[in-house]
Amino acid sequence: MPQGKPATVPDDGLTTRQRRARPLVIVHTGPGKGKSTAAFGLALRAWNQGWPIGVFQFVKSAKWRVGEERALRVLGASGEGGPVTWHKMGEGWSWIQRDQASHAEQAAEGWAQIARDLAAQTYRLYVLDEFTYPLKWGWVDIDEVIATLSGRPGSQHVVITGRDAHPRLLEHADLVTEMTKIKHPMDAGQKGQKGIEW
Repeated sequence: MPQGKPATVPDDGLTTRQRRARPLVIVHTGPGKGKSTAAFGLALRAWNQGWPIGVFQFVKSAKWRVGEERALRVLGASGEGGPVTWHKMGEGWSWIQRDQASHAEQAAEGWAQIARDLAAQTYRLYVLDEFTYPLKWGWVDIDEVIATLSGRPGSQHVVITGRDAHPRLLEHADLVTEMTKIKHPMDAGQKGQKGIEW
């Protein structure tokens, strides 16, 4: 198993333990499949550590039930790991922009709740699923997001998913992964299927 040793050690006055415990901003972006899936994998690890988890799902329909939601709700209620709270903002799909005023309002309300939760240290892990879209469409101010993430207290990790992540967000993040598509069943005319997409 790899040892996970860093290539360089900064001269920042922190001990290895202090540096290791630093809260992270993580971004999963790019045109490939797996951005949300990877974020929910992190949520499973956080649940196992007993961390409170807040999932904020932007843009997707409140009626759409994804497998990760049901699994994490059941796990959160089990009393064995960390509690899980799931929030959905917006209706419709991230790539279809209908009734933008309503979506923009809901996205702004969602971000306002996240900012309040960060200030109160409500969760240890925040999953902001498809949050890149409200930033891209100007529904949420990138300067405000960066300032809030920079000033968050405690040991709160934040993972943000979605295509076309704002360059300022990429610059600010501690960990950025870009999912690239090499091949996808949709290229051959196959639609999404149970157990794979939801």
